[in-house]
Amino acid sequence: MLSDVTTPQDLDDRFRESLAALATPRHRTDPAQPVAEGAALTGAQLLELFDAQVTSRQLDLAGRWLRSFGEGYYTIGSAGHEGNAAVAAALRPTDPALLHYRSGAFYCVRAAQTAEAQAGGSPPEDDDPAAMPADAMPADPAQPDAAPAGVGQSAAAAAGVAPSDAAPAGAAAAEVVQSGGTPAGPSDSADREVDGDPADAVPPAAPDHPGSPTPTGTSDGVTGPPGGEAGAAGEAGTPGGEIGASGGEVGEPGGEDAGGVRMAAVRRPVAPAYTEAARDVLRGMVASSQEPLAGGRHKVFGRADLAVVPTTSTIASHLPRAVGMGLAVERLRRQDARRAPAHADPASPWAPDAIVVCSFGDASINHASATAAFNTAGWYDHTGLRIPVLFVCEDNGLGISVRSPQGWVATALRAKPGIRYFAADGADLVGAYEAAREAAAWVRRHRRPAVLHLSTIRLLGHAGADVESGYRSAEELTADLAADPVVATARRLVDAGLANGAELLDRYDEIGWQIRRLAEQVLDEPKLGSPAEVIAPLAPRRPVRVAQAVTDAGARATGPGAGARVEAFGGKPPELSGPLTLAQSINAALTDGLLAYPQMAVFGEDVAAKGGVYGVTKGLRDRFGAARVFDTLLDETSVLGLGLGAGLAGMLPVPEIQYLAYLHSAEDQLRGEAATMRFFSQGALRNPMVVRVAGLAYQEGFGGHFHNDNSVAVLRDVPGLVIAVPARPDDAAAMLRTCLASAAVDGSVCVFVEPIALYHTRDLYSDGDGEWLAGYAEPGAWASGHVPVGRARVYGVGSAEDVTIVTFGNGVRMSLRAASALADEGIGCRVVDLRWLAPLPVADLIREAAATGRVLVVDETRRSGGVGEGVLAALVDAGYVGAARRVAAIDCFVPLGPAARQVLVSEEAITQGARTLLAR
Repeated sequence: MLSDVTTPQDLDDRFRESLAALATPRHRTDPAQPVAEGAALTGAQLLELFDAQVTSRQLDLAGRWLRSFGEGYYTIGSAGHEGNAAVAAALRPTDPALLHYRSGAFYCVRAAQTAEAQAGGSPPEDDDPAAMPADAMPADPAQPDAAPAGVGQSAAAAAGVAPSDAAPAGAAAAEVVQSGGTPAGPSDSADREVDGDPADAVPPAAPDHPGSPTPTGTSDGVTGPPGGEAGAAGEAGTPGGEIGASGGEVGEPGGEDAGGVRMAAVRRPVAPAYTEAARDVLRGMVASSQEPLAGGRHKVFGRADLAVVPTTSTIASHLPRAVGMGLAVERLRRQDARRAPAHADPASPWAPDAIVVCSFGDASINHASATAAFNTAGWYDHTGLRIPVLFVCEDNGLGISVRSPQGWVATALRAKPGIRYFAADGADLVGAYEAAREAAAWVRRHRRPAVLHLSTIRLLGHAGADVESGYRSAEELTADLAADPVVATARRLVDAGLANGAELLDRYDEIGWQIRRLAEQVLDEPKLGSPAEVIAPLAPRRPVRVAQAVTDAGARATGPGAGARVEAFGGKPPELSGPLTLAQSINAALTDGLLAYPQMAVFGEDVAAKGGVYGVTKGLRDRFGAARVFDTLLDETSVLGLGLGAGLAGMLPVPEIQYLAYLHSAEDQLRGEAATMRFFSQGALRNPMVVRVAGLAYQEGFGGHFHNDNSVAVLRDVPGLVIAVPARPDDAAAMLRTCLASAAVDGSVCVFVEPIALYHTRDLYSDGDGEWLAGYAEPGAWASGHVPVGRARVYGVGSAEDVTIVTFGNGVRMSLRAASALADEGIGCRVVDLRWLAPLPVADLIREAAATGRVLVVDETRRSGGVGEGVLAALVDAGYVGAARRVAAIDCFVPLGPAARQVLVSEEAITQGARTLLAR
């Protein structure tokens, strides 16, 4: 039966055999009652979750079927992980979720929860302690939690059964330990304890509004199978069976239970929400442009209205974002609690008491990004700051073919300081639900991080092309088939007297028929058909709106916000303080930004108490408080992750990376996470952010390549990223205002590279001339001095008719000095300060190049992969036919001390390059 890989047919055949072997229950049980003594789930709820599991399984089979004839493009499935349906059921539909790619059942349940909520379902009452943070609870912490209604009320209604009272909170099936501790008892212990501080002990909590649909029929014309043509989506397009397993045709009453009547709760209509969720997934598989989130750009689990945030990488890169979201949700909640309700910040999309859930595989816990996220969550918890994140590790024991050592995952997760540990068996849906709801209630109440370790198996291999027999034995594969979690749920339903195997197999076929019909429908949907369609959501630019936002900020600063501005600047606004250095100008612009955008926060290593290594953020914490200007731990991945999460939560984050070289260990947070959010959500979700980076070379008396890194190549090829490099103080303030406005208006991700060597520079041509200083524009002049993204600044020196020097950053000052020397020789130069490295100011570049017909590119980054390559390519693409030359840094790390001059661009190299051009 087993071939090189567990095929869809193998899995389908074994499922049918297993359900056919299930005995008919001796007695029928009321589905409105708990599925077992002391259990929180009712029979109706368990039937609903079984439907979600089956929908997920049939989607996996459909994905392989689509791939078999070249119309499916994604075969990583959820088979074996269907226990995550219980996790979804234990959460609220408004809790933001960042999901592992094996989350089909979770996604279906979340869709059903949201449908119920939109139809008027009741969330937990505000005074339900299980739904309230600890700082908002009644005075008596020993008061037992209330138990709100759970999943599957609609199943009982469809069966004609009156709803029972709320299910009691009973014996928990999870193992719970404080990190670094030992298990409180075996996983099936009826008397659960949590070790550690007794004050932290939490009684078993009620579900946080599990929710489920009210099935009234299927949608979009997908109804029950006519004429008994039900079947699972089998291999190579063969239906999984045309006759109901009970012996009668599907859709007919052909089968009797022990009492002589087919159970109405099993034969209810399939929830429309499950059908729509399945359509979403299938559209992703075939790259349909009608897929609701990514629009055919990728297959993701995500939808803004479901509070499911797309994650395009599953190797833990989304975990730092989850921590950032948790921190932001809690900060916004506390801010709102201090305000009158009428003044609550409408920017946050999440409920004040929301928790963040983030799922991932067991192999991912070894990744540096996961380590960073766990460490950051624990670090903040240790300092007393609250981060309400529930990590869910779905442990199938494999990372493609690499095994997780026996016991390693549990040992590693238990040892995470500050993170509460829970564990459950993903094949036991009832126990997993108990564990998940307790974990979720604990996080929601205490606003602290926890991890749920959910044991799973992996069926159908890693993906469609994975030949498991190369690294797994036949016995191991057979054992996994025998441990199928969907079969386990079916067995639980039969044992509980809720259904027989024939009824459940009919249900499996009915859902399979619907999935197959949906798969056939989405095949005909359009694909993305042009480059313009593909890139449309990548990085929209609305320069008029951005300019208006800058104008509006200026108007507020001179109008209703004038008093607060004068106070923030200590009675003397910067425009009255005389000419400023680059560092002083950036500091003033950050102050104005914090005044203009209440949701803005500045954070990073040493930015608060110290005021930055170079004093750029000095005084900001004193002016705006520790909630808006704060120090982070020393980890760039976490700094950017906090920014990513904060942006999604409605804030305007301005994280600082202390040195450009430090960015390289965290660049995937920009490339794989920040830059992709709009692209893979068609703009429905965004993470606005302005990342300040102190960088580039030429520091005097302090160096080495980590503090003088001159490479921006890793940033320049990230699609949609805005890269600003101000050289002059007046440009720095205007460009920072533009970046903040672009992030707020368009959701842009901007990197603001600040040349360290120019921070405190005062002079240009000679000592004491003060010509590198500049005045700070008063707010009324911000509109006229606005610097749009992608516009250059041009300086004319001498006649300005002989050579066009194109440069940026430190190169601007060196080029102006070189141009002055050339002017003494009768050579007139135009110095073009690019200001923006992405997008390049191509129109300005072409215009200024054509003006002289001779272009010298002065590139302080490295010759290979440097900015100069992009500039010259832009000239060629535009048809420029004049002379061109470049001077650039040598392909070398920047050494310490005077040796740096041997590899970096110098003023002498610039003047010699100009003379060489003229000699041609």
